Amino acid sequence: MKRQTFRLTSLLGALVLAGCASVAPDGLRSAVDSHTAARLPAGSSLPTPEGSDTAEQQQATHTQIAQWLSQPVDADTAVRIALLRNPGLQAQLAQLARQDAQRAQSLTLFNPTLTLGRFVNGHEREIERQLSFNLVQLITLPWRSRWQGWQLEQATLTAAQQVLLHAADTRRAWLRAVAAQQSLQAAEHMHDAAAVGGELARRMALVGNFSKRDQAQELRVQHDAAAQLARARLTAALEREQLARLMGLWGPQADFALPAQLPALPAANALHTGADAEATALHERLDVRALRRDLDTTADRSGFSRVGSLFGDIGASYSRNTSTDRATRHDEVTRGWELDIPLPLFDWGGVAAAGTRAQLQHSSALLRDAALRARSEARTSWLRYRTAWDLAQQQRTEVLPLAQLMQEEAVYRYNGMFISTWQLLAQARSTAQAVTTATDAQRDFWLADVDLQLALYSTSPGAAAAAPASSTAASTDTPAQGH
Repeated sequence: MKRQTFRLTSLLGALVLAGCASVAPDGLRSAVDSHTAARLPAGSSLPTPEGSDTAEQQQATHTQIAQWLSQPVDADTAVRIALLRNPGLQAQLAQLARQDAQRAQSLTLFNPTLTLGRFVNGHEREIERQLSFNLVQLITLPWRSRWQGWQLEQATLTAAQQVLLHAADTRRAWLRAVAAQQSLQAAEHMHDAAAVGGELARRMALVGNFSKRDQAQELRVQHDAAAQLARARLTAALEREQLARLMGLWGPQADFALPAQLPALPAANALHTGADAEATALHERLDVRALRRDLDTTADRSGFSRVGSLFGDIGASYSRNTSTDRATRHDEVTRGWELDIPLPLFDWGGVAAAGTRAQLQHSSALLRDAALRARSEARTSWLRYRTAWDLAQQQRTEVLPLAQLMQEEAVYRYNGMFISTWQLLAQARSTAQAVTTATDAQRDFWLADVDLQLALYSTSPGAAAAAPASSTAASTDTPAQGH
């Protein structure tokens, strides 16, 4: 008897220890990093949970960011700073840590319930002691642990999508800010040329060598150039502000320098090929992997749903009651156990089983839809990427050199007095416009490159990654406590 009691006590102790799940000390940052490290710039790191780093670590991070901001910020540096400083991303990572804590809480066994009672009548006094616990929770612990692990893996994949999306948004903002800065320089050149023409027209009209119509035409060109310059300044300021916000910078830190030009176009042999784009997206995309894990969890739980709805409240209890006769002071001890089993008189689990089947169909349809979307987005993103490279290459190798040649020829012909000053200034404005067009084409290629990387390895380009409607909510993983 003592040996059986010892074995039962050991078994219960082992189950209690198994139910005390632990929480990742880094808030699962390392798990997210394992999914994103290959897609982020070298030297990138995720922020540590707030309050977990020491003052020395915080100072080292501030020093590193200040060093990065002391020189022109390239795209990779902007992404590194954004991962460390953006509070929105930190909130998303904190949400992942919260889900990890919820997982650990759901796997922690309910505390047993101790019920005490004291009842007195004219002849005796009765003391009741009852210790009860949820039996189903003990039995289903291995299955629930597996389901929660899958569910947390799905949440980690979703958080990794958010990290890659934020990095892509930062890279896009950097490209637009640098391109807007280049376009502003071209707009300034166009305005300078138009201002020279307007001033020359005013002086010639004063001496009677220019008609009012021709003067009005030059003044209109000057006003148009001034309006275009104002819009270019506004665009450059707004794009820069957007980049600073994504990087988590404000105040003096937002006064950082950017490179003068966008990165050069890659060579034709360095471009991504579209041969395996669909296969890569189906195998590598994080949103597809998260939905695949959701389907696995739903399918594995489908067999438990009906049984859990019928017998989820089975409870066991042990009682030891003492009755004391007031006259004789004799104590009578009663020991025993109770097993609480719900009777399926009204609910036979059919509704729960139907809901699980519908959820399984829902998860399967979501996975098929994501796979179809991934294949399509991989093809279309690559087509946009390749077309954008062709257009940017044409602007860089053909259109822009042709505009520069025409500018040089215009200068030669002006020096030879074959064209007028107005024709020379018009050609200067046309050349500046060609520079702006080439810059926009170069920017569009690099934006298409960002979208292609997202379509192949992360999620839908430009779309916010949302957690799929999972059927494995924490509230349904833990059966209700019975006695």
